[in-house]
Amino acid sequence: MPVAELCRKHAFSEASYYLWRSKFGGMNVSEAKRLKELETENARLKKLLAETMLENEIIKEALRKKW
Repeated sequence: MPVAELCRKHAFSEASYYLWRSKFGGMNVSEAKRLKELETENARLKKLLAETMLENEIIKEALRKKW
């Protein structure tokens, strides 16, 4: 089946297909699942880091004020 027809059938662009293929092309299913898990964990850790940095900044700001 040609790529263009496949993309039309499943309602996504050819650019999306080639992006997906470049990212996951050489992987098997277990590797792709592991990559997805790692990406999810990375996003969670980045969010925690951002929240912690914000809390630290708020504490520093409060300590800088003269009472």
